[in-house]
Amino acid sequence: MIKKVVVMAAGKGTRMLELSADKPKHLIDVKERPFLYYSLKNIQAAGFAEIILVVGHKKEKMEEFARDYAEQFNLKLVDQFEKMGTEKYGTAMPVAATEEVIGDEDFVVINGDDLYAVEDLQRMKELADKFCYAGGMVTDDPSPYGLFKTDGDNFLERIVEKPKPDIDFDASRPRDYIVNIGMYKFTPDIFTAIKKIGLSPRGEYELTDAVSVLAKEKKVKTVPVTGKWKSFTNPDDVKKMEEYLK
Repeated sequence: MIKKVVVMAAGKGTRMLELSADKPKHLIDVKERPFLYYSLKNIQAAGFAEIILVVGHKKEKMEEFARDYAEQFNLKLVDQFEKMGTEKYGTAMPVAATEEVIGDEDFVVINGDDLYAVEDLQRMKELADKFCYAGGMVTDDPSPYGLFKTDGDNFLERIVEKPKPDIDFDASRPRDYIVNIGMYKFTPDIFTAIKKIGLSPRGEYELTDAVSVLAKEKKVKTVPVTGKWKSFTNPDDVKKMEEYLK
């Protein structure tokens, strides 16, 4: 069983507009509690022994949250900016910042601004073999997501970000496409892969690029999830999350 889970929560969350003006978006209230509380509750219910929270933007607010909820969650905070500096940005950096605390163990990584089902977290925790895994959700329209391209043995070949109809997939023939939801089980090989990537076209260090490096080495498989994943990205998502939590 995997003991450690890394929660990536260092970003600004600019798409939340004024709601995240004075706090990280992960701390925006949903039903009178910070959104992050619900994510951590599910992680706790899944049975992880160690929760590593990667912070950065307004880290003092995250430190305050950790103190307020210390009796409920045993959190270890890692400061991304302290470990990696402020010049390098992108989804690979929070993971890179945890190399020292992870050591030579396998671990799970999730986005701090998404809510994942307990059963999916448990499934990732049980993937205790030599491979890395990327959690995927089934959809008939992959265009807003990262599309998994796999071989016949369920090995990931590559991830196509924001795939284009009739170029990356056949839009005239709806089918069950598997898309990325930002949930991974990694071996320590991911740290070596991150060191090999450069800037993406949008000028960031992307975790999916590091995953693609490992995919070329036949080290990444895909695993289906329930589809109960919910994103927390825009102001409208506050109301949607409240309804979902009911």
